[in-house]
Amino acid sequence: MTFTLGDLAARVGAEVVGDPSIAVGGVAPLETAGPSDLSFFANRKYRSAFEATRAGAVVVEQDEAAPAGRTVLRARNAYLAFAKLSTVFHPPRAASPGVAAEAYVHPSARVDGSAELMPLAYVGADAVVGPRCILHPGAHVGSGARLGADCVLWPHAVVRDGCTLGDRVVLEPGCVVGSDGFGFAFDPEGDGTGPRHYKVPQSGTVRIEDDVELGANVCVDRATLGETVIGRGVKVDNLVQIAHNVEVGPLSLLIAQVGIAGSTKLGVGVIAAGQVGIVGHLTIGDGAKLGAQSGIMHDVEPGAVLFGSPARPKGEALRIEAAMNRLPELMKKVKELEKRLARLEERP
Repeated sequence: MTFTLGDLAARVGAEVVGDPSIAVGGVAPLETAGPSDLSFFANRKYRSAFEATRAGAVVVEQDEAAPAGRTVLRARNAYLAFAKLSTVFHPPRAASPGVAAEAYVHPSARVDGSAELMPLAYVGADAVVGPRCILHPGAHVGSGARLGADCVLWPHAVVRDGCTLGDRVVLEPGCVVGSDGFGFAFDPEGDGTGPRHYKVPQSGTVRIEDDVELGANVCVDRATLGETVIGRGVKVDNLVQIAHNVEVGPLSLLIAQVGIAGSTKLGVGVIAAGQVGIVGHLTIGDGAKLGAQSGIMHDVEPGAVLFGSPARPKGEALRIEAAMNRLPELMKKVKELEKRLARLEERP
């Protein structure tokens, strides 16, 4: 597919500075883009690459200074505009209706005629697969599970029994929705063979709302009772653990290796960066931002920005970190002062 730069600009409300008739056939990074490619510049770290690129045009912010002669598309949000234009060249794959002979569909399941089930996909008893869903090889939809329209389950994604997905939900490879929550009661007497951890039945479900994407090897545990809930538009990066009865508010972002313990509630638009750990039964307010590797041990106020372990307000945490970096110097000074004090005490 080839589009003129003017056509592309019109799609995202951008302004062309240069030749709008340039033919664009794809998107590429600044470093490798050629004359028929569109690229973008939104981070000052890549200024030298922006100045040297051979791209036919570059998407930039409205107030960005461009090198002389450089053709640019000025947009209110360069990254968002580039994302939309990149989708023009790389649209989501549409379902090819049909059920492969090697797929298994229980006789009581309902699979919409527009859905695509690839070889070795599995749909259990009384399950529902909605319009235009795509189940890749090894995808598993358990008994009584419900998939809305336009869902995509990549290889070995699992939706266990009784769990529900809304519309346009994407499960990346190895994602598991509805695994048992980690619930055990300690039994000091056991069954005669000594103490044991007695499993608490995890009889609840998981409800995933519309437009959610869960990354590779994400685990969302089913509730002990009731529901674990992932709100509308939530995006979850790879290797994230969401425990039983957690509620993640709409439009939240959970990034790489976040772990959320049971019954914690996240508000709207919460951002948890890589390796954040949140203990159970907390409330994280709307719009809170939790910095990478933060340890969250108390409720968080709406809009708070926290960092560190245990987590503190970002400014305080950075001051503590700066002081920690000076500890070797401070220890050296303390030892010198101790020596001087000892000499003073030895004088008659």
